[in-house]
Amino acid sequence: MNAAVRAVVRMGIYVKAKVYFVYEGYQGMVDGGDNIVEVSWESVSSILQVGGTVIGSARCKAFRTREGRLQAAYNLVQRGITNLCVIGGDGSLTGANLFREEWSGLLEELAQKGKIDEEAVKKYAYLNIVGMVGSIDNDFCGTDMTIGTDSALHRIIEVVDAIMTTAQSHQRTFVLEVMGRHCGYLALVSALACGADWVFIPEYPPEEGWEDLMCVKLSENRARKKRLNIIIVAEGAIDCHNKAITSEKVKDLVVQRLGFDTRVTILGHVQRGGTPSAFDRILASRMGVEAVLALLEATPDTPACVVSLSGNQAVRLPLMECVQMTQEVQKAMDEGRFVEAVRLRGRSFENNLNTYKLLSHKRPDAELPKTNFNVAVLNVGAPAAGMNAAVRAAVRVGITEGHKMFAVIDGFEGFARGKIKEISWGDVGGWTGQGGSILGTKRTLPAKYLEKIADQMRTNNINALMVIGGFEAYESCLQLHEARSRFEEFCIPICVLPATISNNVPGTDFSIGADTALNAIVETCDRIKQSASGTKRRVFIIETMGGYCGYLANMGALAAGADAAYIFEEQFDIRELQANVEHLTEKMKTSIQRGLVLRNENSNENYTTDFIYQLYSEEGKGVFDCRKNVLGHMQQGGAPSPFDRNFGTKISAKAMQWISKKLKETYRKGKVFANTDDSVCLLGMRRRNLVFQPVAELKNETDFVHRIPKEQWWLKLRPLMKILAKYKTSYDVSDSGQLEHVAMHSPKEAETGAI
Repeated sequence: MNAAVRAVVRMGIYVKAKVYFVYEGYQGMVDGGDNIVEVSWESVSSILQVGGTVIGSARCKAFRTREGRLQAAYNLVQRGITNLCVIGGDGSLTGANLFREEWSGLLEELAQKGKIDEEAVKKYAYLNIVGMVGSIDNDFCGTDMTIGTDSALHRIIEVVDAIMTTAQSHQRTFVLEVMGRHCGYLALVSALACGADWVFIPEYPPEEGWEDLMCVKLSENRARKKRLNIIIVAEGAIDCHNKAITSEKVKDLVVQRLGFDTRVTILGHVQRGGTPSAFDRILASRMGVEAVLALLEATPDTPACVVSLSGNQAVRLPLMECVQMTQEVQKAMDEGRFVEAVRLRGRSFENNLNTYKLLSHKRPDAELPKTNFNVAVLNVGAPAAGMNAAVRAAVRVGITEGHKMFAVIDGFEGFARGKIKEISWGDVGGWTGQGGSILGTKRTLPAKYLEKIADQMRTNNINALMVIGGFEAYESCLQLHEARSRFEEFCIPICVLPATISNNVPGTDFSIGADTALNAIVETCDRIKQSASGTKRRVFIIETMGGYCGYLANMGALAAGADAAYIFEEQFDIRELQANVEHLTEKMKTSIQRGLVLRNENSNENYTTDFIYQLYSEEGKGVFDCRKNVLGHMQQGGAPSPFDRNFGTKISAKAMQWISKKLKETYRKGKVFANTDDSVCLLGMRRRNLVFQPVAELKNETDFVHRIPKEQWWLKLRPLMKILAKYKTSYDVSDSGQLEHVAMHSPKEAETGAI
């Protein structure tokens, strides 16, 4: 929430508006006085890394009464406030909407009581409202991610990872209870992200006789030498008769029937706390700026709206439509229409549920189809967190579809040497939480081993290939595509999944691994900023990885609240460096006496990190001192973030289904023969959808010299970072959200692929 508060305040001041804080939620609006205060630029400094909200929040009985709202209206009119930005859940937003509908009536009443004059009634005739959804449950319809959800997932996954080691050592079963009284999002996604054995959520109660099924599943897993079982229960979990399923009940069941050593952990309010994740900070900053733009454009005739994210696209939706839809879900659940409830939750939720069902339960061998196709999976390029989750999903979906799955060790180099083995369902258990690449990965491209690779493909009868990796993976598949005329072995379906911390692969907005790297950068920047707050007047220059792609530097700067980010995509000269130094000198005169500057490793061959450090040190003499820090390979390591686990799992499952479809289409006369462009694709996230794009078509979108896409979506967010760091710049509003209606998606659409 604090990132959103900061963005609203700074964007408001940037557009020359007066901005006020209302402390303690609606209670502060009703009480007035010191609870409604005008704020300045510095008021929101250093709050980006703080959890919770600095302006306080409270449940307010008074605002539910007309008298309370009358008092609130009076307090706002006194200060000439007619634009409200509300950050909260559906209760707060419904309240705001009612307040807006009553506004003119409230003013009339105040005038009759002689509290305000007729002049004021005319001048402040309309109240504009824009909402942002802050809720860890992600239970608000119309928005893919609410502010706070990703951070809550971070807390849950940290706990699960820690519990896994204990459970592993003692052969224990753990029952974890997570928040979500009416919405199973946190339970579902954390189950997907840690490969839990069973999950209980309110929207999808287990079928009759689930007790037996669950116990069979747990004992089968033990028999397969799996030393731990994890069961996740949402606090609002129910069975199909609407009776509560509690974590204690699940524990007693396991102990009585199976005699397993079982423990319960209730996460409770841990999930609400802690430092916000990089994703949440960027989401909230984007939404905050969008909210101010929406208020500027609001008219008495436009409905109150919420700003939200659909895929990677900012959108505005009518507030009451979202609230009604959210209430519909609850109604459907109360009436036992659970299929409907899942559908109303939206395509992202539905996708999560389907993927979880696909990956968690292995059907008995006798029930699996047999296709006689062999599919190989390999990692190419530098390691990225989340690769293993993608391999696990590919292997398990492949087996479910009836294929024989093969793992290639050490990329194309290993392929040429015949390092290839069959891999089973159980082999990939517990892979989701592992960082790096378990299969091993090399940057080597296939061009120099084409003959040997073709031999291996013939020997092992490989009918399809899934390549998970960065720019090298994309280039490799281009090479295989171009070598098809010489080697018939490469005339098979091939799919690339983008996995690299640099996020420099064409055809996708996000790559597996970039979110984890971003979190590593932001965490370090937070610590560095803290070290500077003690010494005063200090500027840090931090070098990030990313090759020629400025994604990590730019987004890291946005999430850490940096003063500048130097990137290759936006050329800078000595005048700009000089302007940045002057900007920091001015900043040191205020109460914020520290600076943070990020530089991408290849942003400029002459203005190196050392050069910039020396320049700043010399020019800042007597005003501030300077320190530099090269983050290096810590950005590649670490356990994958919830986003990367989930993203990797989902796109991999989708890619495997695409491969199956292509295998069926291209199987003729006893063999697979695919030689069209659309049989070598890259699966990427583009704005709102997951799309398969032929690598041959992506060639025109690529700058091969610098290994980056020619056009990159995040460059549009550059002005945002500059505005929030107090630079004068122009902000392109053409990309801002237009008011849309909440779409009810058809079941068909869930397959076209939201994340």
